[in-house]
Amino acid sequence: MNSILKNSIRFVLFLLIQIIILNEIPPLHQYITPYLYFIFLLWLPFGTSRLTLTILGFLLGYCLDLFTNTPGLHTAAGTLIGYIRPSILNLLLAQETSEEITKEPSIGSMGWVPYFVYVIIITFVHHFYLVLLEWLQFGSFSYFIGKVIFTTLISTLLIFVVELVMNRRKLKR
Repeated sequence: MNSILKNSIRFVLFLLIQIIILNEIPPLHQYITPYLYFIFLLWLPFGTSRLTLTILGFLLGYCLDLFTNTPGLHTAAGTLIGYIRPSILNLLLAQETSEEITKEPSIGSMGWVPYFVYVIIITFVHHFYLVLLEWLQFGSFSYFIGKVIFTTLISTLLIFVVELVMNRRKLKR
């Protein structure tokens, strides 16, 4: 399947899953809000430029903000992770792996440990920034720390469930 078509389908699919399913789940607790939409940015090929990632992160967050009435929160967080993603990958992988344009970050292309660290770092940064922007409105530090930790944990769990269900392990390291 064409890479642009595949990634366009992912963009719409993960946005719809976030809007229709995850945002409609009644809160399990005040600290737990599952976010999965940014997995689209995690799965873009290694060779995607920083500018393209940043623009796609902006568009993804902006689309979610339009549907959830959260002016700029997801736009800012999506833009941030789009911008820092290449740096995180360069820290975790050998240069020749990250230069292979056709491969995507996955357990199969990176290995379990680097992929796990990659997902945890990106998820934590996304949630930290998103909750920080939200926290500036409410002001409780314990709420801030609790929400960052528990939202990161539940979102990381969801990302790995989706990773295993979609079975993207076809590229062995």
